[in-house]
Amino acid sequence: MTRLIEKLVGDFDDKKRWRAYKARVKALPPGYRTAVDAIERYLMQTGAGTDTLIAMVEDLADLFEQAAADRTPIRTIVGDDPVDFTETFKRNYGQSAWLGKQQQRLTQAIEHAENDENARDHNARDHNAQTDDRRSRP
Repeated sequence: MTRLIEKLVGDFDDKKRWRAYKARVKALPPGYRTAVDAIERYLMQTGAGTDTLIAMVEDLADLFEQAAADRTPIRTIVGDDPVDFTETFKRNYGQSAWLGKQQQRLTQAIEHAENDENARDHNARDHNAQTDDRRSRP
């Protein structure tokens, strides 16, 4: 029966881990909590994989708990570019592999489209030049 319920509502262990993570974040000092909430939101909005999301945020909580205990400034943790910090953090969990493939696929599709367009323009110029040559003959 438990397996059926887990299939319907999700893994109970993951839910317990998520609740524990949220409790840890709630216990952080306000600035650190705000930073973790923002990074978590970014991770969720930019497609951090559900397979590793809980492990990621647990590690994020570890990092910020230690930083808070050591009184490490938030900017020392995330640097000047929080997006770059978070993207690097995601890459440590293999999160950019799928995204990287999609970005490469998009780039290749645009290059292919550009090549098609250039070939079409080249063929049109050749056709127009041939037509002009025929017209200019007596």
